[in-house]
Amino acid sequence: MHRKLLFHCRLACWAAGVLLVLGTGQVGAADMTKTVAAVKPSVVGIGTYQKTRSPAIRFVGTGFVTGDGLSVITNAHVVPELLDSEKFEQLGVVTGEADAISFRPAELVARDRPHDLAHLRLSGAPMPALRLGDSTVIQEGQNLAFTGFPLGMALGLNRVTHRAMLSAITPLVMPSLSSRGLDARAITQLQRAPFRIFQLDGTAYPGNSGSPVYDPDTGEVLGVINMVFVKGLKESAITSPSGITYAVPVSYVQELLRKK
Repeated sequence: MHRKLLFHCRLACWAAGVLLVLGTGQVGAADMTKTVAAVKPSVVGIGTYQKTRSPAIRFVGTGFVTGDGLSVITNAHVVPELLDSEKFEQLGVVTGEADAISFRPAELVARDRPHDLAHLRLSGAPMPALRLGDSTVIQEGQNLAFTGFPLGMALGLNRVTHRAMLSAITPLVMPSLSSRGLDARAITQLQRAPFRIFQLDGTAYPGNSGSPVYDPDTGEVLGVINMVFVKGLKESAITSPSGITYAVPVSYVQELLRKK
């Protein structure tokens, strides 16, 4: 009798544990949908606009709004070095959904080339802004997500979200944007000043450059996707997405925003 009662108690405890795990998973999934919905309005395309060009808007990468709703962060390498002033080409952000898009001019405020980050500044009404988290406490094995435009505007402006795990926090250096610009002396100089970067197991594409990497529970940004590191250094022989993605820790974004 006692053995039978003990068996039923154990069975009940096991069932309760299963329900608890399943329930937790369902809550996590629900929270993720809310987080993605909250993040997407702050993710913008980075591009240039020229009225006489076809198409008038040229997509160059992804960015996200932070701070007071007028600051936009992206990769430095996606921001054009020069604009065609004679044809009134403008730098700015692309907003909207699918084919219903609009362009907002922006000014380049600061560029951090070593960490491949750029700070753009909008004018006019502020946009929904993402909070910046603390990237110094992030741990390997932590679940993350990133949202951006992997295909650019090829199929319309559609924000896409990927899950990713933080696979490693590894030292890395910023290479030249072109491997042809690296010689033995340049490589030696770069290796003297490495900084740590996040390696993710999610697959990002060139259009994802500048996408925010965030906590799927809180939506706080912890890093910025960077595709140059994949093509320019450790995976230099790879000509297609490898399932390995790098992200710049958001601590460098915070430093950039403090620059006047």
